[in-house]
Amino acid sequence: MTTIAIPFDTLAFVKELEGAGVPPAQAEVQAKVLSGFLQKVEARLKELVTKGDLELTKVELRKEIEAAKVETIKWVVATGIIILGGVVTINRFFPPVPIYYQPFAQEMRLPTAPPQDLRVPAPSR
Repeated sequence: MTTIAIPFDTLAFVKELEGAGVPPAQAEVQAKVLSGFLQKVEARLKELVTKGDLELTKVELRKEIEAAKVETIKWVVATGIIILGGVVTINRFFPPVPIYYQPFAQEMRLPTAPPQDLRVPAPSR
């Protein structure tokens, strides 16, 4: 964060008050109080965020988001590989049962010639 300094010349402030007719003891107390107040203001100003601080934070946040994206992609790919390996291993130890009987499957045969004794004789002319 950016530090902000508020310049305050206490001696010039005391002389200005004395020149206006304020007693020296009172002018010194006022300078001391005002100096303490300005120090508190400076401390509070240090807590404020500037535009430059925001830009730095944005850049850092973008970098962290990109790093998180890369990590997420790595984890997704690794998890997919592990799951695929598990499925392959299960198929090796417990192969799927072949289906030989299909009750609704229709048998397809090529037509054959009828036996000789069932043939109809050709009409004579």
